[in-house]
Amino acid sequence: MKKVVLITVITVLGLSNVNAQKIKFGAKAGLNFAFITGDNTEDLDPNTDFHFGFLAEIPLSGKFAFQPELIYSGQGAELNIASEGRISLNYLNVPIIGKYYVTKRLSLEAGPQIGFLLSTKGGTLDYKNILRTTDYGVNFGVGYKLDNGVNLSARYNLGLSNIYKAKNITDKNRNGVFQLSVGYFFK
Repeated sequence: MKKVVLITVITVLGLSNVNAQKIKFGAKAGLNFAFITGDNTEDLDPNTDFHFGFLAEIPLSGKFAFQPELIYSGQGAELNIASEGRISLNYLNVPIIGKYYVTKRLSLEAGPQIGFLLSTKGGTLDYKNILRTTDYGVNFGVGYKLDNGVNLSARYNLGLSNIYKAKNITDKNRNGVFQLSVGYFFK
């Protein structure tokens, strides 16, 4: 985790020398509609949770921008087995988003993400012992910026890595998260 944070900081600082006066820093929060896909997921329903964090937008040209983020994200699934309930998986996600501005305000977004499992809760199993602590994914979305600093976004995170580390679990499952966010770029 230290390496990813260090690389992100170096990248942001390196690019900030080029466009220092144009970099925008901000915060965002919103709803997650999370689920687990893959093998034997018939008893899993989507889980509604939240996310919040910080971001920076670094213009690269008039149409392109780079947006690193640091986001707490509640993920997981609902077990539709009465005695089990919700499986909450709490991650610290670091998406590195590339933005293409279709218009002055509307952007298409895509980029990789690494997530670090912070905690788990729910069910009868100790999920922390059977899940990988690192999760990889890719994001696709759309964003809209207002002149007053408010920004809106809708994004889908497609999990790429199997979330299980336990050798006795042969299922292959991945995280999936649809996010709706409201943010603000500070002036």
